[in-house]
Amino acid sequence: MRSPSLPRALPLLELGGLLLVALLCLLFHLRLPGKLPTEEGYRAVARRLQSQARPGDAVLLFPWWTERARLFVPPGLPVYGYLGSDTDDLSAHPRVWVLGQPELPRSDEAAFLKNFLPERRAVGEPEREGSLTLTLYENGRHRPRRFTASDVVSRARVYLESDDGARQACPFSGSAHRCPGQGNIYVAAEWHEVLYEPRHCLWMPAPPGDQKLVAEFDGVPGDVSLRLEGGIIFEYAFPKDAQLTTALLGVDDAASGARLLDVAIAPGQEGVKKAEVRLPPGAPRTVKVWVRSRNPDRRQVCLDVLAVEPAVGVKG
Repeated sequence: MRSPSLPRALPLLELGGLLLVALLCLLFHLRLPGKLPTEEGYRAVARRLQSQARPGDAVLLFPWWTERARLFVPPGLPVYGYLGSDTDDLSAHPRVWVLGQPELPRSDEAAFLKNFLPERRAVGEPEREGSLTLTLYENGRHRPRRFTASDVVSRARVYLESDDGARQACPFSGSAHRCPGQGNIYVAAEWHEVLYEPRHCLWMPAPPGDQKLVAEFDGVPGDVSLRLEGGIIFEYAFPKDAQLTTALLGVDDAASGARLLDVAIAPGQEGVKKAEVRLPPGAPRTVKVWVRSRNPDRRQVCLDVLAVEPAVGVKG
């Protein structure tokens, strides 16, 4: 038999629980200001970056969501901070400055370092400015670029190509190669997001039917690794509707027609897909970069083609 005093005690227990939660929340907010950076701390970090950063350096935010730090980083220094950026190779950069706030709740510095440290070595000791830390690392995942398609898109030859070889030119308008009568079918270097990651890439949406959208690039050097990177931009990547079709991305040698690289992105596949091949020594070549998907609905592709040197490791 239930005690008659229990129902009368329940409201008091609930009130006590609410008061405890309120007290913990108040304590959290009272302690939080001491864990946040000051304006002077940010300015001190900015001065160090201004005086010591080199061309090609990058800044990585830790935790990734500490966006306010971007306001203080000197112009010209790329800043990375997005969900998953802890595992980014940042391969375009020989050195990486980690701008951290390890005292923030749930920052989990140990998990960050587990993802970040492989193939990287700290240069000197971390500098601390209040709750901010700034640490320079040599990036053993650096892959020097010798060709980047998105950097030379204005010099590309762009056209729609049918399976029978027929072509329709997409002339350059000064900002993009636009295919006449094709609406949103064009090629240009733009910023897009692929699974939370902002990428400067070639906008190359697949055309309808049996056509493919092609961009030809001259001057791709030999004796390098040729890399194809691409994905469906964020808001179109996750649907798996039955009518959606696989997006096919490829790179062909223009002279021989040989397939060098290809990537297939099925409906629902998120993130950046990559393929890489080592090119033999020889004269610079012309490559054909192409995209196709039988049903182009929600197949908006962001891609790039890179010629990179072999990885340069650092000793830990």
